[in-house]
Amino acid sequence: MHIQKSESKNESSLEKTANVSDHLANERTFLAWIRTSIGIMAFGFVVVKFTLFIKQISLLLGKEVVIHQRGYSSFIGILLVAVGAFTTLLSYLRYTRIKKQLENDSFRSSSMLIIMLTILILLISISLVTYLIQST
Repeated sequence: MHIQKSESKNESSLEKTANVSDHLANERTFLAWIRTSIGIMAFGFVVVKFTLFIKQISLLLGKEVVIHQRGYSSFIGILLVAVGAFTTLLSYLRYTRIKKQLENDSFRSSSMLIIMLTILILLISISLVTYLIQST
């Protein structure tokens, strides 16, 4: 009987350790999503400000560069910033949902956020490529 208590005590500590490591893994995943969203927003900011950068470089070089005002870079850049912000919101919702599932021992994997983000980034990338092809 003494052995059974010892085993159940070990099992209990293993469950707590697994539970803690699951929660820490969930936090690391959340932080990875946050880094991803910051990267997407930063890229969007660069896309929006690229025209301004070209104008400033041309002034420094003493050359006049004609930049089309009808471009879509502002729209695409703002869209990327919005996708990054949306990713931040969805990653937080995912984090809290998984946290509750871990606490209730009812974890179910879902890749909906990954699928949505992949489709959005793919569509924006196609838009950027199309814009760049047309502007050259």
